[in-house]
Amino acid sequence: MNAESIIETRSVCKNFGGFKALTDVSVKIRPGVLTSIIGPNGAGKSTYFNLLSGAFSPSSGQIFFMGRDITALKPHEFARVGIAKSFQITNLFPHFTALENVRIALQAHVSRYGLWRPRCDLEGLSERALDLLGVVGLRDRAARPARELAHGQQRALEIAVALAADPKILLMDEPTAGMSPEETKVMMDLIRKLVEQRTVVLVEHKMKMVMGISERLIVLHHGELIAEGTPDDIRANDLVKRVYLGHGNH
Repeated sequence: MNAESIIETRSVCKNFGGFKALTDVSVKIRPGVLTSIIGPNGAGKSTYFNLLSGAFSPSSGQIFFMGRDITALKPHEFARVGIAKSFQITNLFPHFTALENVRIALQAHVSRYGLWRPRCDLEGLSERALDLLGVVGLRDRAARPARELAHGQQRALEIAVALAADPKILLMDEPTAGMSPEETKVMMDLIRKLVEQRTVVLVEHKMKMVMGISERLIVLHHGELIAEGTPDDIRANDLVKRVYLGHGNH
């Protein structure tokens, strides 16, 4: 593996018909580093996120994961190599308990063909599921149906579901969207904990949060990479100030 990057894009472009959503974006995302993708609305953040997660294929350019060219892989194959994503909109089984949601995710990764396994096989998975709920602060909510959890707790549960795959990199799409200040603080603490074990990449609009939590930032504007670096680098970048920070999103 290239020690400089866990995932890398080389000159990736993405076109939708005649619209160029991304143009020649080359970025190396470092392992074990909390990286955020930022930029004004329409900058191409979501498109780039979808390329990293395998949801979109680039129109041109290449994507590498741990030195391997994964450009042509299908979305489910991205998950299999070690890339997991957490969505802006929760993606849970609402009537199942928190424990069942995580256990189903674990079963799916333990056996692709044995999703519904005999109860005697589930004890070990239930313990692992409880451990993952503990990681995201939901062990005491294990028996609660997902639909009864608060919004912030549902987002935390979805992260536990994503962690069931034991990913090397976790992609998080606006993890604090719709959260209260208190829920946001809890989520920020969780993200800091997660990055101790794996690489985390965020797409996030809340600039104060991004600047306070990120180690590196990737700044997009009109589908182009205009800057990357530490929060201090980005604060000092005149072009970023003009196109983004000057919009009153401090």
